[in-house]
Amino acid sequence: MEITKDFKNINVLIVGDVMLDRYWWGSVERISPEAPVPILNLNNTTLAAGGAANVAANVDGLGAKPFLIGIVGTDPESELFCELLNSKKISTDYLYRHPDRPTTIKTRILGHNQQIVRVDQEQTNNISEFEEEDIWNLIFQIINTVDVIIVSDYGKGLVTKSILMRLINFGNDNDKIVLIDPKGKDYTKYSGATLLTPNQFELIQACNLDSCKQTTIEEAGSNLLGKLSLNNLLVTQGGDGMTLFRQNQLPEHLPALARNVYDVTGAGDTVIATLGVALASGFDTLAAAKLANVAAGLIVEQIGTTAITLEMLKSELN
Repeated sequence: MEITKDFKNINVLIVGDVMLDRYWWGSVERISPEAPVPILNLNNTTLAAGGAANVAANVDGLGAKPFLIGIVGTDPESELFCELLNSKKISTDYLYRHPDRPTTIKTRILGHNQQIVRVDQEQTNNISEFEEEDIWNLIFQIINTVDVIIVSDYGKGLVTKSILMRLINFGNDNDKIVLIDPKGKDYTKYSGATLLTPNQFELIQACNLDSCKQTTIEEAGSNLLGKLSLNNLLVTQGGDGMTLFRQNQLPEHLPALARNVYDVTGAGDTVIATLGVALASGFDTLAAAKLANVAAGLIVEQIGTTAITLEMLKSELN
């Protein structure tokens, strides 16, 4: 495979749950005398854009133009988050600042590059109908100018059924690709999307099954494709690669390409961002999935939330 297309003219709308990924790095030399827990000697703290913001970072890394819509609070962490995006030249103009909702923060504590614990600060109830209208007004300002729509649903309350319905209907009515990274058990709200990218555990959960065998995944994926009137379904399977489902075709399994898996954080964001940019630039679905598989293999070899770049992809493919 070779990338010969230029992604710089591709505009991508990303709608979803944004979060601040905070990492505390250190070393562990002893166990606490107060409780059977490790004592971390903190050496360094880093920040990264997570969730839908990481999708935007990956889109930007590929050379395309991201337009990010999400919710942050009016707390100090929201300022850190916006500074982080601005440093990557990702616009914060379309972020919705909510005075009564905290910025979602995931703090990962690592000793010797191994995650010890994660601390989440978040509010996950759905936004109100009034706030849905505010979000849709932000979306409507730019939706006509983009080539592809990516929905990053982390279950934090922004991606409501109403927002999804409007996005999917708009995409279908205006011949725009709509890709969704789903969450939860109820996948009926994603009906009519161009492509979903669940991981294998999410797929099994959504289909009320209890096995992650390849045969079970293929059966569940094929059934879901027809049930939801989807054009495509790409199931990510960690160390087992990915399986692509398309209408009227047999499932296509893509083996994992990573040499050493250090951290799967954000790999799903990389997959959907790469898919979106590739499809919008003219790749067919299988070629886009293969490119996303390469990108995911590179990202899981990194520690912490990391965005793919076009240079990384080209180097790997060459």
